[in-house]
Amino acid sequence: MLHKVKFISSFTLTIIVIVLALVNSGKASLDGNVKWTGGTFEWPCPTTKNMFKSSGKYISKNVIATRAAIYNDDAILALPRFKPGVPATLAKISRENKSCEATLVPYPCWSLQEEGTCTALQNVVDIYLDPQNILWVLDTGVVNTLDEPTRKCPPKVLAINVSTGKLVKTVELTGLTTATSRLQYVVSDYSQDGRVFIYVSDAATRAILVYDVTSGRGYRVVLPQAVAIGCTRRDVLYLALLRRSDGSTCLIFTYLSSSRIFSIRTQHLRNGSTNGKIHDLGLKPRKMVFLGTDNGSALFFRYEGESDVYRWDATLPFDPKCFQQVYTSAECSLATHVVADYKRGRMRVLESNFPDYMQGTIGCGASQALSLM
Repeated sequence: MLHKVKFISSFTLTIIVIVLALVNSGKASLDGNVKWTGGTFEWPCPTTKNMFKSSGKYISKNVIATRAAIYNDDAILALPRFKPGVPATLAKISRENKSCEATLVPYPCWSLQEEGTCTALQNVVDIYLDPQNILWVLDTGVVNTLDEPTRKCPPKVLAINVSTGKLVKTVELTGLTTATSRLQYVVSDYSQDGRVFIYVSDAATRAILVYDVTSGRGYRVVLPQAVAIGCTRRDVLYLALLRRSDGSTCLIFTYLSSSRIFSIRTQHLRNGSTNGKIHDLGLKPRKMVFLGTDNGSALFFRYEGESDVYRWDATLPFDPKCFQQVYTSAECSLATHVVADYKRGRMRVLESNFPDYMQGTIGCGASQALSLM
């Protein structure tokens, strides 16, 4: 009889463990890793969803997240309009969601997602959350960039207060760009006197756009030709903002195909005096993909086509001996962004089978994950 009771208890315990595992796996909670396929949205009503699907404005497999920002229990995601059928180009996922996969909620609202409405977002390619909880959103204005690129609106950067979800500023970039511009990355910075600046990379023109948000003035900084050494073409111009222990900041930048990596103190960019101020940090071992920073002195990166993520502390020499491997993506996945999750004191990795998406071999949709490092 005692053996029978023991057997029942063990069996019951096993069932409880299985049930708990199923319950926990069914929560797209930001307490752990979050996974999803394609783009499942939270719609105002079934009629709206059907209308978007029938008109071709919603094709789930064409939705992919490439950049992220973490605020409290939400992850805000950039969903570039590489292809048709992306109903929202900026969305969030929340730990409150209890479905098996993360559900995308247009951010900050549906009305800011409408294609062809130039006060709304057209194609978000990068986002940056600054220390004042302002989310800077880079919108190129060009949609369907992988199929038939179509300019819907001029390029701009939107500033959204994530504490309130309110749009607080729109920065028009038309006066700083050309017809050939390809805007790719944005970061923001605060000067010691409290002025707000944003920096945007323009890969096609070998330039960094500098905009003083406080005064409403901007200009282009054309980078020296040495920055493009080794490039067969001006492909991706990466930017990363690093903070020094003395409170100053600097930009680290490089082209994907460039053989070298560079830096410049932001005070020189703000003053417009960049001649002789750009520093060559050294030779890159291979083509590097910038993934993000810890909002301090550390840069995260991977090598092109490789799944290992490395950390380099910029207080140390730019030398492979100083690169620390900190993460490896799952098979067939590559990281596109590494971002700080302050609430959990960890870094998170946004990863997906992005190469399969680009080649159109994803089936039902891209496999995406926001994982703890």
